[in-house]
Amino acid sequence: MKPDITAIILTKDEDIHIARSVESAMKVARRVIVVDSGSTDSTRDIACGAGAEVVEMPWPGNQAAQFNRVLDTLPIDSQWILRLDADEWLSEGLINEINQSSALNDPDVAAIRLPLGRYFLGKRLRFGIANSIRIIRLFRKGHGRYAPRLMDEHLEISGGKIVDFKDRFFDDNRRPLSYFIAKHNVYALREAANHLINHYGLTPSQIADDSSALGSAVQSKRRQKSLYYRLPPYWRAAAYFGYRYFLRLGFIDGRAGFLWDFMQGWWYRNLVDATISEILSATDSRPEAISQYLRDRNLL
Repeated sequence: MKPDITAIILTKDEDIHIARSVESAMKVARRVIVVDSGSTDSTRDIACGAGAEVVEMPWPGNQAAQFNRVLDTLPIDSQWILRLDADEWLSEGLINEINQSSALNDPDVAAIRLPLGRYFLGKRLRFGIANSIRIIRLFRKGHGRYAPRLMDEHLEISGGKIVDFKDRFFDDNRRPLSYFIAKHNVYALREAANHLINHYGLTPSQIADDSSALGSAVQSKRRQKSLYYRLPPYWRAAAYFGYRYFLRLGFIDGRAGFLWDFMQGWWYRNLVDATISEILSATDSRPEAISQYLRDRNLL
């Protein structure tokens, strides 16, 4: 028998990915729910054909708010909840690990942290920082919730232990590079806004969360980001690229490794710094003007 898991997949226009994600989740979950936000392609039909339930839900602006709405409104009757993105899938090793794990039957365990693997431009990345990330994606019902953040949304876990699994799930987006660029243009504005909110203390309640509930990996990442922003703008992006590509051996992954570290580690980080500079210039670095700038763009 499958474990008592409900898988939740948030979607919009994911017809090239959704079948793979649903079929993967079906191997560990007794119920798969695709929460769609107005797809104009065949996402819903493909998801139904693969065995998922499809629920329509308007998009509130970010994944954290959408997933919390799912937790609050959908009748989920399983003990465990698995969250997947439409472009993610579980490795066979992880499928076996979930199906055979005794941790899911341990009442003291509240969440499972899963290692993330990554494909970029169709190639699996094996070096650099691509394989150093662990994320909580499987949690006991009633023990997990997303804190409201513009970027770096993570599940807060309460009332139990967090344990680690060994096998990976994969982020494997098959869209062209232009999609990556467009997505990161949006992310850059959010990242810049999040930094300015933190730096100027504009609305602490907007970004505050319970660090003790996040786990050591997330706390460590946020400390690293805090240190990163103490370095000079633009130079810090070059240093970060060098760390990923040379010190963490990203160059061994060839062309895909170079483009991943350059685009995500240098180009994107420079774009964030340029966006921060643009906002500061437009507002004369005045906190009240920055607040208004961000509110006008629904970022505060």
